[in-house]
Amino acid sequence: MYTLTRNCSLGDFDNCGCDDSRNGQLGGQGWLWGGCSDNVGFGEAISKQFVDALETGQDARAAMNLHNNEAGRKAVKGTMKRTCKCHGVSGSCTTQTCWLQLPEFREVGAHLKEKYHAALKVDLLQGAGNSAAGRGAIADTFRSISTRELVHLEDSPDYCLENKTLGLLGTEGRECLRRGRALGRWERRSCRRLCGDCGLAVEERRAETVSSCNCKFHWCCAVRCEQCRRRVTKYFCSRAERPLRGAAHKPGKNP
Repeated sequence: MYTLTRNCSLGDFDNCGCDDSRNGQLGGQGWLWGGCSDNVGFGEAISKQFVDALETGQDARAAMNLHNNEAGRKAVKGTMKRTCKCHGVSGSCTTQTCWLQLPEFREVGAHLKEKYHAALKVDLLQGAGNSAAGRGAIADTFRSISTRELVHLEDSPDYCLENKTLGLLGTEGRECLRRGRALGRWERRSCRRLCGDCGLAVEERRAETVSSCNCKFHWCCAVRCEQCRRRVTKYFCSRAERPLRGAAHKPGKNP
C-alpha cells in the first residue's frame, strides 16, 4: 500500500496521480486543502484487492490475517502528515495551502511495532470450526475488535529458551556486544538485548586470537604475513549468579 501510494503520486501509473479531490476546500482555521496529496485511497484499494485475495479460507487464521491486513492499511493512513505552504504579502502567512504526505516508512514500522507489543489475543470458543455457525462466531469475534489493533491466535514461543522442536537456539551461551561500542545495526546483538532481556547475566571471557599481520608484498608476486597473537575480551550470556558490573539485567521473554 505504501509503495503503490508513493508511486501513484510520482506519476508512475497512467491512471493515477495526486489526490486533489479536496483542493480548494477549507481544511481548518487559516488553511485550505491544495497541492499534491499522496493518493492513499488508490494504494489502499489496490493493495486490499491483491493482498486480501490471498486469504481464501474461512477459518480463524484467515480471519486474523484479514483483520491484520486492515490494521496495516489503517497504520499507513494514520501516520500520514500534513505539509503546508504559506501565502501572504512579504511572507506574512495569512493563509496556508496544505496537503497530506506519507511519512518515512520507518515511522509506519514503528507505529506497527507498538501495535505488535499491544496485540490482542483472540480466544475462540472450542468447536468454532468451519461450520456455518462456527464461521459466524469467528466473524462476530473479530468484528468486536477495532481494526486499528493487531490480533493473534497463539502466544509466541519464548525465544530466550532453547526449543529444538521449533528450531530456537535460545540466548544462553550466545556471544554479545557490550554497550559503548558503535553498535548501530548490531544493536540486536547487544548484551542488553540478548542477555538482559532474557534475565541472563553477562559473562566476561579472555581469549587469544591469531590473525595475519605485518603483511608485505614481495616481487613478484606474493604477499607474506606474520601471525600475530593478541588477547581479547569477549562477552557471553550466562546463567551466572551475578551479572557483569554495569550490564543491563531485566527479565523478559522476547528480545
